[in-house]
Amino acid sequence: MESQPPTEKRSSAVSDVGAWAMNVISSVGIIMANKQLMSSSGYAFSFATTLTGFHFAVTALVGLVSNATGLSASKHVPLWELLWFSIVANMSITGMNFSLMLNSVGFYQISKLSMIPVVCVMEWILHNKQYSREVKWSVLVVVIGVGVCTVTDVKVNAKGFICACVAVLSTSLQQITIGSLQKKYSIGSFELLSKTAPIQALSLLILGPFVDFFLSGKFITNYKMTSGAIMFILLSCCLAVFCNMSQYLCIGRFSATSFQVLGHMKTVCVLTLGWLLFDSALTFKNIMGMILAVVGMVIYSWAVELEKQSNSKALHTAKNSLTEEEIRLLKERVENIPVKDVELGESKV
Repeated sequence: MESQPPTEKRSSAVSDVGAWAMNVISSVGIIMANKQLMSSSGYAFSFATTLTGFHFAVTALVGLVSNATGLSASKHVPLWELLWFSIVANMSITGMNFSLMLNSVGFYQISKLSMIPVVCVMEWILHNKQYSREVKWSVLVVVIGVGVCTVTDVKVNAKGFICACVAVLSTSLQQITIGSLQKKYSIGSFELLSKTAPIQALSLLILGPFVDFFLSGKFITNYKMTSGAIMFILLSCCLAVFCNMSQYLCIGRFSATSFQVLGHMKTVCVLTLGWLLFDSALTFKNIMGMILAVVGMVIYSWAVELEKQSNSKALHTAKNSLTEEEIRLLKERVENIPVKDVELGESKV
């Protein structure tokens, strides 16, 4: 097996870093924008599900313009698969909102942390994916580190537990499905996003106001819109385009598990920026948790690279030995073929 030239490897690494940087920056940016938009000290726009509908509407519009101008190509993906994915993705969004409403912040954070092992198990069941011991240990270190950073009070109730389970399972399945659809139909991340965004936008804009009314007791039609709120909604929508696009891009390049592990870097960034911009408390426990989480992420990166090299060597050895065996068997077969068989083969051609 031929190895990639150094230039190609360097280019691929730069692209990976770029995709991940876009995801981290846009995700952290959208959290900060939404915090200002939705907090009582900001613009008190408490309609999270409808806002997500706005996000996908703008993303769909960008995809439509991109396809119309020829900047991206539209590949065929069966409608039933797009509908299935959109249902799972919407369940993820709604489940997360309900989980945050019904559970304590501590249990909500634990449910988010549980996505890593859930994704691992689902990838093992659906794609028979195996993980090395080093990867498993590094995942555990990341989970503990982020847990120390974020988990405070933990209160559980039946409704909240069910919503959390639905949110975790649907989010994990959504992330695995993104990667499998991209591979199955050889479709780019933005092309896939431009196909799913209109369906999600339509469904969320229809159902979102009712979900938000159940969550907050307010209808969006009664909200008094200001120029500042409109500006932050537009900012949130613009950041959402990059956030959605980079999520598809990252899962296409990495695995769903890698996306979950590296995603906790965003939690560390949000905690740090919250301390810098919003005077949030940053305790010794937070700092130690952050350090542990970052160490876990570094170990995870090393473990994944080690696993790749190990698999590459094993494949190279297996391929070489198989080729030699095939050549030997082929030579024996050719030497022992009767003349009449050769003549029959030629006459058939």
